[in-house]
Amino acid sequence: MGINTERDIEANMQIGPTDQGFVRIFIEADGLEIPMDFSPEEAEEIADEIRAAAATAKHVG
Repeated sequence: MGINTERDIEANMQIGPTDQGFVRIFIEADGLEIPMDFSPEEAEEIADEIRAAAATAKHVG
């Protein structure tokens, strides 16, 4: 399994701030809940990585 392995799994993702000053990415799939908390700085790094991946993906295909 890897980044290029496709799966037929439906999942919901929510992203938002917590009342503790973190950014939470919350994923729910098949009854499994995964809350992931990040500092604002970590969240900005993740956002940068997502933007970079999106820019690269635009040139694939």
